[in-house]
Amino acid sequence: MLAGINDRPGSRRGSVRRLGVPAVVGAVGLFVGTVAGDRLGAVALTVLFAGLGLLAGGISAVGPVASAAGTQLLVAAAIGAGMPLPESGWERALAYLGGALWLVLLRLVLPTPGSLVGDFRFDGERDAVAGVYDAVAELLDAVGSDRATARRAALTAALDHAQDALTGPRLRRYASSSAERRLHAQYAAALPLGEAVTALAWAGEPVPARASEGPRRLAAAVRGNTHTGPLPAPSRSAPALRALDDALLHAAEAFDRGRENRDLHTRRRTAGDLARSVFGAGGREYGLRVALCFGASAAIAQGLYRAQWYGQHEHWYWLPATAVFLVKPDLGPLVSRVLCRAAGTVLGALLFAGFAAVLPRPEGLIALVALSGALIPVATRHFAAQTAVVTVLVLALVMVGGEPQASVSRIGETLLACAIVLVVGHLPMPGQGGGGVRARLGAAGRAAYAYLDHVLSESDGAAHHGAAHHGAAHHGAAHHGADARALRWTLRREAYRALAEARTAIALAAAELPALARHTEGADDVVATLERIVDTTTACAVHLDDSGRLTPWHLAQLNELLDELAEERDQIGLRIPDAPAVPLAG
Repeated sequence: MLAGINDRPGSRRGSVRRLGVPAVVGAVGLFVGTVAGDRLGAVALTVLFAGLGLLAGGISAVGPVASAAGTQLLVAAAIGAGMPLPESGWERALAYLGGALWLVLLRLVLPTPGSLVGDFRFDGERDAVAGVYDAVAELLDAVGSDRATARRAALTAALDHAQDALTGPRLRRYASSSAERRLHAQYAAALPLGEAVTALAWAGEPVPARASEGPRRLAAAVRGNTHTGPLPAPSRSAPALRALDDALLHAAEAFDRGRENRDLHTRRRTAGDLARSVFGAGGREYGLRVALCFGASAAIAQGLYRAQWYGQHEHWYWLPATAVFLVKPDLGPLVSRVLCRAAGTVLGALLFAGFAAVLPRPEGLIALVALSGALIPVATRHFAAQTAVVTVLVLALVMVGGEPQASVSRIGETLLACAIVLVVGHLPMPGQGGGGVRARLGAAGRAAYAYLDHVLSESDGAAHHGAAHHGAAHHGAAHHGADARALRWTLRREAYRALAEARTAIALAAAELPALARHTEGADDVVATLERIVDTTTACAVHLDDSGRLTPWHLAQLNELLDELAEERDQIGLRIPDAPAVPLAG
């Protein structure tokens, strides 16, 4: 069940990490919770749970997979301690892993419905890469209109999704089949297209209508695993249009030859990057809130259990497990997810009470488990619907295991968990508020500055190599230029991905109640300016490839944006390293 909640549309290889990492961490949590529940008293167990909450909360700041792993660590620990069973901790952990691995196996073996073209093993990757070309075409159609900004954000999301789909775990170091090598080459060919179309959108001048035909034909070729066919005639009246046509020709060659491109323009995060996320402002703030919520809910649950508030029920895991799901910020604003959780639990408990009264046991309950499991992918679109389905599923599972009807107690515990999370979620925390948003903004600023610094260094390098004319020097300069361009695409991807993550964090924070939202006021202005800096840097890179040097107008635009960012950064007290020095125009 918990592995199924983590499943999302995407590639098979990506699903191994998305499902497997949280499952392994959850098995560890189940083992630790079982051993601690058997050997520790109420006070020691509460302290242990608070410490696990601090650890899991900090780890969750690393990214979505780490956040899911932190959640399963805490939920499984609560189940291990709060659901006494005769099996030992290691037996329960193996059973937990067995259930998750069964889902991973199904995910790897079964084809995605409607995606049976060619080698179905790569249908998720193929669809992701095709989505990039579709997003390029849609941005071309929107150039010069007020839809361009939204379409550029959609292109970033498509590139992020394709990058994640292609860089999942593998048994071999590089792509081992011709179909996968072809997909890698097609993804790499989309990067210069994305760069050129971003420069066109930055310039804001409408492009010929036929410009978007080429990327759409490339998207169809990816989906159908076919050749591109004829592409539209070039239009080379501006540097960005020349870059677009050159990228289309390069893509057509890559589609025909399908040579492997081993560089997917992503870099492995270093230990320093991970430590900065875990121990930074965002990780510390979230870790403290999770520790308080998980520890307090575990203490209250044990107190109610020992006071016989549960009646004949032996399980007290529901309260701390519910608090874990509620305290997660990536499931929506705090008040919204609390209300959705309460409504979904009440609805699910009432539905299950009705089903339990009429269904035969255990056959009817097993059928109800299967039906609820099938509804999870649909229900994940809304937190209240997901809560209702999961509530029915859990109540059916525990009744199959021999526990009597528990709908009323589950409703009471859920409402109590909602109250705990609402109180703790609005408590003032040490340090500056809005730590999660500030951490994302800081990461976006560093990535944007690294990208800008590299493009400026390319400008210096282009001027230096322009004097080389004899064969060996020219060949060395060309090789250096190819390496520099590959690094530039990597830095550009990192900058846009960091900006998208910052945008998401800001949108969630802005939807909170004023007590929390006020800590991030002005952050949206900062990220908007950073986006304009990265867009301008991309336009500079395209112009640099075309002419070999930046114009005074480009330099003036960059200096103006950096001055604007410095003013906005000071207004909200954001700490970002100093921007690279941009030469003064003229």
